[in-house]
Amino acid sequence: MPYFSIVIPVYNKEKFVAKTIESVLSQTFTDYEIIIVNDGSTDQSESKISIFKDNRIKYYSKKNEGVAQARNFGIEKATADYICFLDADDYWYPTFLETMHRYSSELPEQKVFAAAIEIETKNKTIPAHYSIPSTSDFEIVNFFDASQKECALWTSSVCIHKSVFEKVGDFDTKIKHGEDTELWIRIGLQFPIVFIRKILARYVYDDKSISRNSNYYFEQYTFDKYAVEEKKNPALKKYMDLNRFSAVIKCKLHCDWKTAQEIFSEIDLKDLSYKKRILLELPAIMLKPLIRLKHFLGNSVFR
Repeated sequence: MPYFSIVIPVYNKEKFVAKTIESVLSQTFTDYEIIIVNDGSTDQSESKISIFKDNRIKYYSKKNEGVAQARNFGIEKATADYICFLDADDYWYPTFLETMHRYSSELPEQKVFAAAIEIETKNKTIPAHYSIPSTSDFEIVNFFDASQKECALWTSSVCIHKSVFEKVGDFDTKIKHGEDTELWIRIGLQFPIVFIRKILARYVYDDKSISRNSNYYFEQYTFDKYAVEEKKNPALKKYMDLNRFSAVIKCKLHCDWKTAQEIFSEIDLKDLSYKKRILLELPAIMLKPLIRLKHFLGNSVFR
């Protein structure tokens, strides 16, 4: 049985998937299996994948049912105790698995691990900025407190013991946008996170990806799902309000005033910085150049 199972869901990623797979095959730690789930791609993704001949690769092709179902399919096929995910347009640096092996071995009581990432846009690559005190090479953190800037868990930078899924469940297939973050909420309510400061993964901003474009935000279903829990958990409430802030901004940019107002009404403004409160008041015509500036400079504009 391998130490890691790596689940790579693929849907129309012919331009990226080869580099993604190469980043796994280049790992310094080699005891793993790669589970590639082709979720009904209609481009040349399959031919790009077929180039790789390695007995650690397990390839599955299925009809398109969405990334949540594809990841769940991969979890079901996984044989290792530790499961990692890698989106087919992201990639790892060579010591990602070696580092995860080190910390999971040294901290066997911990079940959820994450590494820092950097974000590649058309214009530049920038490190993600986290709301985590810098005192050592790693910190054991509360997910919600650690995610006040960038989310402490990104799909392509996590390593999760399979017992976690047995306790909290897998990706919610009812959710089409933000299914990964909704899982992180469930995990964060029950498990601490071992956050490793070293940048070990690169998130590639693909403007054609549904989950990565400017129209993406939490579905109301996700907000409603935690409405009761929020009232008992201030850290969760603040985290959800930060996501509501993002949702309001994106609704305004797409002139969805009704939804923007509905979501805005649920925000406790004390959970937002002064800068975010100002941004909420700006009209869409002023927000659009700021969004372009954000993509050029990174997320600091909205921090």
